Amino acid sequence: MESLLIFALTGAAAGVLAGLFGVGGGLIMVPALAFVLPRQGVAPEIVMQVAIGTSLAVIGLTSISSTRAHHARGGVRWDVLRAFAPGLALGALAGAFVAHGLKGRTLEIIVGSGALLIAVQMLRGNSTPASAPPAPAPPKPELLLVGGLIGLLSALVGIGGGSLSVPYLAARRLPMAQAVGTSAAGGIPIAWAGAAGFAISGFGVVGQPGWHLGYLSGAAFLGLALFSVLTAPLGARLAHRLPAAQLKRGFALLLVLVGTLMLLR
Repeated sequence: MESLLIFALTGAAAGVLAGLFGVGGGLIMVPALAFVLPRQGVAPEIVMQVAIGTSLAVIGLTSISSTRAHHARGGVRWDVLRAFAPGLALGALAGAFVAHGLKGRTLEIIVGSGALLIAVQMLRGNSTPASAPPAPAPPKPELLLVGGLIGLLSALVGIGGGSLSVPYLAARRLPMAQAVGTSAAGGIPIAWAGAAGFAISGFGVVGQPGWHLGYLSGAAFLGLALFSVLTAPLGARLAHRLPAAQLKRGFALLLVLVGTLMLLR
């Protein structure tokens, strides 16, 4: 019962954050899962792999919802995404197999460090004008290479990649609205390729009770996905009513806390 409540609360928080900040909520879901999964009987040596893989599977759903909203507002550069997506997917798939070979403590350090770095980025803000002039798509080889790196790092941390994709696309002179929308769409290949990689690489691994697919926990996925999808619209509504600068600072401070706790575990 305690685990179900934690899944529900975590999913609800992740959904609100996804709508509020345009993130997939992975940096909330992964630490929460790392806390509750051992209490469900998941073996300590695979807790982080299960947490990250399950988080990516949930983000696969929230990113579809987010992409539809951005597409309706003309915010997705599909010409960029077509060249970007293969690298994102291949990198995320590779990242899952890299994570399979890492120790749980190493993954905790990666997730904690990622949370702190993203917090610093959010506190610094973004100096790119929201109405930057339109820019041509970056070269396809560049998008493939950068996409591979972003996908790899995202799969190791359990995020949809927006914290990495948005700054890159903005630096390549995409208007901020398009950078955010295209990044949201890029979360789909990252999440599903990464989740597939964790399902395949965890096939036959012992130490996870209950229904699961490789490293993906069925109970955690259902609980998180249900509540995150339900609460994402609430976050989107709040984003238009609350002060954006204060919200970003608050989320950044939350990431500092999460990152510090992961590093000190």
